[in-house]
Amino acid sequence: MLTATIVLSLLLGPLFIVTGGLKALSVPRSLAIRDHLGVRPQLWRVVGVCEAAGGVGLLAGLAIPMLGVAASIGLIVLMIGAIVSRVRVADPVTMISVDVLVLVLVVALVTVRALA
Repeated sequence: MLTATIVLSLLLGPLFIVTGGLKALSVPRSLAIRDHLGVRPQLWRVVGVCEAAGGVGLLAGLAIPMLGVAASIGLIVLMIGAIVSRVRVADPVTMISVDVLVLVLVVALVTVRALA
């Protein structure tokens, strides 16, 4: 269980730090996605900061397990929102599948932590 926690945290932590940072810093490609999804600019930045903070929380959770659990729960909520946003604008199944995969990995992480 410890190995799975470490691997998932080291995989997902940086992923969310980068994707959140791109949103928070208003990188042009990120802004195109924001506009496609119809998300307000301020909300997009908030989501980005929350994603990045969640990624940091996953990594910090390796030292402080409850922080990792809290970060995982927050990221689950964000990923559900991402999936709903993509379904709402009728994105291709391949795009939605990527978000579903990330959601499944975060759920797996919080489950592994709960079983430890």
